[in-house]
Amino acid sequence: MYQSVKARIYPTDAQSSKLSQFFGCARWWWNRALNETTTTYAQTGKGLSREGLNALLPALKKEFDWLSECHSQVLQSVTLNLTKAFINFFEKRAKYPNFKSKHGKQSIQYPQGTKFVDNLIYLPKLGWVKISLHRPLDGEVKTVTISKNPSGQYFAAILTEQKGVYPAPSREGNAIGIDLGITDFAIASTGSKYPNPRHIKKHESNLKRKQRKLSRKVKGSNSRNKARKLVARVHQRISNSRQDFLHKLSAKLVNENQVIVVEDLAVKNMVRNHCLAKAISDCGWSSFVGMLNYKCERSGKILVKVDRFFPSSKTCSNCYHRISSLPLDVRQWTCSSCGTHHDRDVNAAQNLKAEGLRILSLGTSETADGGNVRPSRGRKTSVRRSPSKSEARSLSVG
Repeated sequence: MYQSVKARIYPTDAQSSKLSQFFGCARWWWNRALNETTTTYAQTGKGLSREGLNALLPALKKEFDWLSECHSQVLQSVTLNLTKAFINFFEKRAKYPNFKSKHGKQSIQYPQGTKFVDNLIYLPKLGWVKISLHRPLDGEVKTVTISKNPSGQYFAAILTEQKGVYPAPSREGNAIGIDLGITDFAIASTGSKYPNPRHIKKHESNLKRKQRKLSRKVKGSNSRNKARKLVARVHQRISNSRQDFLHKLSAKLVNENQVIVVEDLAVKNMVRNHCLAKAISDCGWSSFVGMLNYKCERSGKILVKVDRFFPSSKTCSNCYHRISSLPLDVRQWTCSSCGTHHDRDVNAAQNLKAEGLRILSLGTSETADGGNVRPSRGRKTSVRRSPSKSEARSLSVG
C-alpha cells in the first residue's frame, strides 16, 4: 500500500537560495531533454529512451559546472518523469509534454537519501530542514518531492510504502446516492443537503483589491513581485479552504456509508458554459469524486459512477415515469403519472442510488434497495473497487 503525506517545511535563507538553484537545474534539464527528444524524433522518427537521456548528463555537467551542484538523482528523476509523460501521451492519457517555466509552482524529487529525525528532514546537498509533520510516517519512505508554491511556501510530499493490502470491498451496510449541484454542493438520497461554501465569493473583494494593486506595479520591479505574492496568498487560502471542505465531507460520507453512488459528470465540458463556468470550477466536483474514490478503496467501501446520460432528474423515483424535459430553473415538480411531488435534487439522488444498486444487484433490503430505473442510452457505468470473483458471477447472472 502506498500513502502520501504532505508537510510544510521551513528552509533557511541559504537553503531557499540553494533550492531555487536546484529547481532551476531540474527545470533546465527537463526543457533540454524534451527538446532533445523532440528534435531526435523529428530527424530519425525515434525518440530517446530514459537510458539515452541519462547518458547525456555527464557531458552536460562538464559543459555547465552549475549543473553538478544539483543532486544527480534529482536530475535522473526528471528523466523518469519525462519518460512517463511521453508514455501517457502515446497511450492518450495526457497531452504532449510542455516546457517548464520559472514562474508558478516549482518542484524537485528525491528518490532516496532522505532522513527524518524528530521535526527535521535531511535532503542531500541541502542539509537538515525544519519540517512540520502532522502525523507519524508509517512504512518505508520511497520518494520525497519538494515543492514551492507561487506564494513562496515550501512543502515536502512524502510517499511511503506500507506492508499489507487494502481491505476487501464489502456491500454490507448503508447505501447512499449523491447528486452534485451548485446551490447545494451535495444532495443525498436521504434528503440531507450540504450547502455550497462558495469559497471564491468569500475572498472575491480581497482578491479584487490586491489584483488591482498588482496591475499598477511596474513589470520586473520588486514591488510587483511582492504584490504578486500577496495575490498568490489569497488564491492559496481559497484553495486550502476548498480542500478542507472536500476532505471533511468526503470522509464523513465514506465513514457513514458502505456503497456510494455518484454521477459521472463531464466537468470539462460543463465549464464551457460561460455563465456557470466560475461557479462550477469553484465547486471542485472532480476533486471530490477523486477523494471519494481513494477513500473508498482504503476503507473497503464501494464507489459506483452512474453514466452522465442517465436521466436522474427527469425520472420519478416513485413510479419511474420519465418526463420529456425539465429546465434548470425548475427545482420542484409533480409527477403526472403518480402525483408524487419531488424536490429535483433529492429525486435525482434517489434515482442515482437505485440505479447504482441495480448495477450491483444487491437485492431489495434497505441497505440494498435494488432499483428498477435503467438508462436507455449512453456509456456503461463504472464500478470502483470491483467485487470479488464469487460476487462477479452473481452480477453477470443478474
